[in-house]
Amino acid sequence: MTEQPPEPQLSGVDLARVALRAAKEQARARGAAAQQKKQARRGGLRSGARADGRDPLPLGAAISRLITERGWEAPAAVGGVMGRWPQIVGEDLARHCEPQRYDEEEKVLTVRCDSTAWATQLRLLAPQLVARLNADLGHGTVKLIKVLGPSGPARSYGRLRAPGSTGPGDTYG
Repeated sequence: MTEQPPEPQLSGVDLARVALRAAKEQARARGAAAQQKKQARRGGLRSGARADGRDPLPLGAAISRLITERGWEAPAAVGGVMGRWPQIVGEDLARHCEPQRYDEEEKVLTVRCDSTAWATQLRLLAPQLVARLNADLGHGTVKLIKVLGPSGPARSYGRLRAPGSTGPGDTYG
């Protein structure tokens, strides 16, 4: 058997260095355990220097994400059409016809015109307008354009009414 040389006895500064090294290792181990316990309490890791799913988003990106998650792509696109109506149909038509609402289930866009002449004009242009809207929004987004004429003033029934008259409704429609 070979004898190992006896370990030298540490004293003074060497002893202090060994003790300091051991204390640092114990503190590091306690710190790592405390960090893991804190992360578990908080619900996992937190965002650090690199981007991940928990980082704040710009407003536009957050809205796009929300629209996609909720399945609101078609209504949002049609809402955009209502904002861009003059560019889509032209200035003349946009001055006299205004989109009112969009029924997502039936895929019907309702448009109100300010005169019966413009309502007739829009009814004639409706197939081309549906094709243009579907090209812009995606196939099948709009199946029908429902055209409404001008709405007349509310009917008032008073003492000065001619018998058999339908009132101002005779003029509108």
